[in-house]
Amino acid sequence: MNLLIVTGASSGIGRAIATRFLVDGWAVVNLSRRPCPESGVENLACDLAEPDAVASLDAPLQPWLADAGRVCLVHNASVMRSDRIDGLPSADLRAALELNILAANGLNQLIVPRMGRGSSLIYIGSTLAEKAVPGVASYVIAKHALAGMMRATCQDLAGRGIHTCMICPGFTDTEQLRALIGDNPDTLAALTGLSAFDRLIEPEEIAEAVAFAAHAPVLNGALIHANLGQRER
Repeated sequence: MNLLIVTGASSGIGRAIATRFLVDGWAVVNLSRRPCPESGVENLACDLAEPDAVASLDAPLQPWLADAGRVCLVHNASVMRSDRIDGLPSADLRAALELNILAANGLNQLIVPRMGRGSSLIYIGSTLAEKAVPGVASYVIAKHALAGMMRATCQDLAGRGIHTCMICPGFTDTEQLRALIGDNPDTLAALTGLSAFDRLIEPEEIAEAVAFAAHAPVLNGALIHANLGQRER
């Protein structure tokens, strides 16, 4: 059995990833607060922003991992909040790191020892994993840290037949982005204007990149920008 374990597959990119792997015949387990609506997905309810969330997943994941030949673990769950470095409470930064970094680390400790050769860890980053824009400080910090985790994964798992990479989407047409944009057509036009294709990315396009990466050990350690080619201004 090929097994996908993906965080945050209730909507957006995570849901698209779950759907794409189902098409390829993988068993799919979603870890999130809300269930993935796709038929065939096993949902394990948890809030990965809570410090004890990963420990509670140990027992329910055991039967899935025991039957899996190849595992793909996709760290997708994330949230972008409006905040600035000169007004970022430590509690808010801690919450961002809990979801993006500590939860990913905890899942790695739980799942990697049970991964066989041919397995993979895919980190979902962002264009903001290597650059910054104003007003989303905690997100920028967390995604930069996640890039470091991916690179450490590559080095520390060398020789075990497990590969890793980070897929960094640009502006993707998800519920989260639409909520940030609101009903402002000027904001939407500004975002689409950043793309060389003058449009938002579809979640399914990112899912296709993840599905390819899961089968491509040659990408081990790579940070891949999947953003349609952003215009630099």
